[in-house]
Amino acid sequence: MIRRRVTVLGSTGSVGSSTLDLMARAEETGAGAFEVEALTGGANIARLAEQARRWRPKIAVTADETRLEALKNALAGTGVAVAAGEAAVTEAALRPADWIMASIVGSAGLKSAWAAAGTGAVLALANKESLVCCGPALIQRVRAAGGRLIPVDSEHSAIFQVYPAEAPERVAKLVLTASGGPFRQTPAARMASITPEQAVAHPNWSMGAKISVDSATMANKGLEMIEAAYLFDMGPDRIDVVVHPESIIHSLVEYVDGSTLAQMGPPDMRTPIACALAWPDRIEWPAPRLDLPALGRLTFEAPDVHRFPALGLAREALRAGGATPAVFNAANEVAALAFLDRKLGFLNIAAVVAETLERATKSGMTFGSGDACAAALSVDAQARRLAQSIITDLAKAA
Repeated sequence: MIRRRVTVLGSTGSVGSSTLDLMARAEETGAGAFEVEALTGGANIARLAEQARRWRPKIAVTADETRLEALKNALAGTGVAVAAGEAAVTEAALRPADWIMASIVGSAGLKSAWAAAGTGAVLALANKESLVCCGPALIQRVRAAGGRLIPVDSEHSAIFQVYPAEAPERVAKLVLTASGGPFRQTPAARMASITPEQAVAHPNWSMGAKISVDSATMANKGLEMIEAAYLFDMGPDRIDVVVHPESIIHSLVEYVDGSTLAQMGPPDMRTPIACALAWPDRIEWPAPRLDLPALGRLTFEAPDVHRFPALGLAREALRAGGATPAVFNAANEVAALAFLDRKLGFLNIAAVVAETLERATKSGMTFGSGDACAAALSVDAQARRLAQSIITDLAKAA
């Protein structure tokens, strides 16, 4: 039986909710027993309160300080402590736990993931920004504390499951798969008129709006390439991307002897979450099973870097190193959200990222000395301001 004392950062989101669902199923079948130390959420107080009543954590935290009273009222009489605000979320991440899910989306999750990395717990990481902005320092922090980092992204989980951590010299390269998003075959003439509604309608995965836009531009694959480089200590020229529309093979590891190992499964985020939750064991749950005869065939193609320039921009950022990947991430997030707010055209997302990278490089934007998390947040803030000014200029010129 798997026994864990668990904290879930971002419990009301898709990954956090799926984590708690898997825990409940494991308890129902006798496969696991869990004590919940802390749950943190955002504006969805009803869901956070429902989760807290079910799991009875030591503390429930909302990042939104204006909703503290609502959370207190919802949990009155339960014995669950309540707190609110960014500092309270970070404090929750520092509480004693065996296993911490870091699934707060965006740069908002960086501080709490950094805090959790220093506790010595197993850190299940679903926050891309933590790795992209300060990956080497974060990984070192986890190791220094005696913990273990397990990636939860489906692509990195796939690599993690077939990667020979004890003998990395056996690996020739990593291959990340991409669905190609909803516009893989859209005529170029129609790309400029793509709407937010069209961009968030992913053909295979159920994801949040911003992540769906990243898939549509393939910026997500660029971010994942940066993450893979840090997670598996792999140079940018040893990481490939292949478009695989069926999303059945989640990534591959090519060995020096010519063998290639792939992890396969239906597109369901609960599989990589279950892998991280049970590691180094496996946990049974009613996972969807592969029906290979029904699938018939799996197809692959090279990504169109002209149609999706964000992928090339990410590779350039990875090669440049230093603060450049953090600039790429910040600019992309600002541009993607501006597109969702209808303040920027679809094709201008990558254009804003490219211009931000160019100006940041010319200005010598770099990490300062001292705390790596604070340095990453400083670069993030500078890059966001720069990207926003570029978007404002574009709007004035229109």
